[in-house]
Amino acid sequence: MEALARKLGLKTDPTIFFVSAGIMVVFLIALLIAPEPIGDAFGAGRAWIVTNLGWFFIFGVTTWVAFLLWVALSRFGTIRLGGNDAKPDYGNISWFTMLFAGGIGTVLMFWGVAEPISHFSTPPRPEVVPFSPEAADDAMGFAIYHLGLHTWAIFTLPGLAFAYFIYRYDLPMRFSSVFYSLIGDRIYGPVGKTLDVFAILGTLFGVAVSIGLGTQQINAGLTELLGVSDSVTTKVIIIAVLTTVAVASITAGLDAGVKLLSNINIGMAVALMLFVLVTGSTVFLLRSIIETFGIYISNIVPMAFWNDALAEYTHEEGGWGWQGSWTVFYWAWTVTWSPFIGIFVARISRGRTIREFVLGVLFAPSIFTLIWFAIFGWSAMQIDGIGEEARAALGAQAGQLSAAVADSVPLAMFAFFEHFPFATLIKGLAVVIVAIFFATSSDSASLVVDMLCTGEADPGPVHQRMFWGISEGVLAAMLIVLAGEAGLTALQQVITVVGLPMFILVFGMMFALMRGLAQEDLSNVAVGKPPRADQL
Repeated sequence: MEALARKLGLKTDPTIFFVSAGIMVVFLIALLIAPEPIGDAFGAGRAWIVTNLGWFFIFGVTTWVAFLLWVALSRFGTIRLGGNDAKPDYGNISWFTMLFAGGIGTVLMFWGVAEPISHFSTPPRPEVVPFSPEAADDAMGFAIYHLGLHTWAIFTLPGLAFAYFIYRYDLPMRFSSVFYSLIGDRIYGPVGKTLDVFAILGTLFGVAVSIGLGTQQINAGLTELLGVSDSVTTKVIIIAVLTTVAVASITAGLDAGVKLLSNINIGMAVALMLFVLVTGSTVFLLRSIIETFGIYISNIVPMAFWNDALAEYTHEEGGWGWQGSWTVFYWAWTVTWSPFIGIFVARISRGRTIREFVLGVLFAPSIFTLIWFAIFGWSAMQIDGIGEEARAALGAQAGQLSAAVADSVPLAMFAFFEHFPFATLIKGLAVVIVAIFFATSSDSASLVVDMLCTGEADPGPVHQRMFWGISEGVLAAMLIVLAGEAGLTALQQVITVVGLPMFILVFGMMFALMRGLAQEDLSNVAVGKPPRADQL
C-alpha cells in the first residue's frame, strides 16, 4: 500500500487511507446492489438500540456534561493546550464562528421552526395539552435541551481530549492518540489504526446525514421559490452542485476557505435572526428570550435524566417512540460528528487553557442556540396560536405551521417566512445560508478526515483532500437514494446504528482523559514528553 500511495502522490498513512476508502466503497456498492435489505437491516438495528439502549445514550451525555464542568472548574482548568507560553491562533470571534459553522449551523436552520412546532402540536409528555401555554414552554425546553449544552458536550469532550494529548504530549493528530494513556504505544499499531479507520467512517456517515437534511431543506426552498420538483433526482443534483463548491473551498485551505465561509455565513444567519426579531413581535420575543433562559435552567436537570420509563403505561403506543425519534437520534447523530468536530475544534484551539476551551465551546454556542430557538420557536408558536383564545382569534390561520411541519419538516422554515415581509427574498436568503452551511460542514470534515489520515495539522495534497470531499457528497447522495420517500426516518435509522459504537468510544475518551490529567498532576509530565510506559 505504501508503493501505491507514493504512486498516487498521497501524503498519508496508507493503511488508514486505503482501508477507510475501501470500506466506504464496498458500502456504496452494496447500497447500489441491495438497497432494500440494507435499509431493513438498519431499521431493525435502530429499533433494537432505541428499545434496549436508549437510556445509555441519555445517561451518557449527561455524564459528559458533568465531567466537563468538573474538569473546567478543577485545578486542571489552568493547563494550557500547548506550551505554557502558547497563544491562541485565532481571535475569539473567528474561533466561535468556525466551530459553530462547522458544527450545527445546518441543524439550526433545519430544526429552528420545525422542532418547537413539532413538540407544541404533539407534546412529548402525554399529560400536556397540545397548543397550550404549557405545551409551548415544554416545546422550548426540549428544543434547547437537544441543541444546547448536551449537544456541545458531545463535541467538547473529544475536542478537549484531542487538544490535550496532541498538544501536551506531542502525539499525531489522530483519533487513536486520545487513547494513549490507556493503550500506550499501541496507538501506532493495528489497534490504533483500527480506531482511526472507525473514526473516519463515523465522520463520513455523520456528515453525510447532515448533508442529507440540508439537501432536503434546500430542495424544499427551491420548490417554493422556483417550482422545481421535490424529488430524489433533484436532491442528488443539489448535492453534486454544492459538493463542487465545498471542494473548491477545500483547495483554499483552513484560513482562506473554512474561516472565510464561516464568518460570512454566521453573519448572514445573525442578520436573518435579527430580521425575524425586528419585523416580528419584538417586545414579545425579547421577553420570551429571557423567559427561555429560565425554562432551560429550571428544566435541564429533570430533562437530562428523563427516560420516559412509564411510557408503556401512559402512551397508547407504548415504548420508546418519541425519545427514539428525537433525543436518542440527536445523541447518536451528534456523536458520529465527534471525531470531526473534536479534532477540528482542537486544531483551531491551540494555546487556550482547558477552562477557556471547555467553557467557551460549551456555553458560547449554547447561548446562541437558545436565542435562535427563542426567536424562531416562539415566533412560530405565536403564529400558530398559543392557547384556545389565541387560536379562536386566528380562525382559519391557526395551526397552519403545525400542518406544514406535519406535511414536510424541510418546508417548515419556508412556511414560517410566509408570515413576514419580503417573504420571497428571505426564503432565498435562507436557501443560501443552508447551502453555505452545507459547504462549511463538508469542507471542514474533509480537512479533518485528511488530518486523521496524515496525523498532521498541515493539510495533505489538494487531490487527497478533494477525494474526501467528493466521497462525502457521494455517500450523502446514496443515503438520499436509500431514504427515498422515507426521508428523515431512514436517515435516523442509519445514524442510530452507526452512532452506538462511536458513543462507546467517546466514553473511553473520558476515562483516557481522566488518566492523562491525573498522570500529569502526579508526575509533572513535561510539555511535549509523553509519560514512560512504566508510568501508564
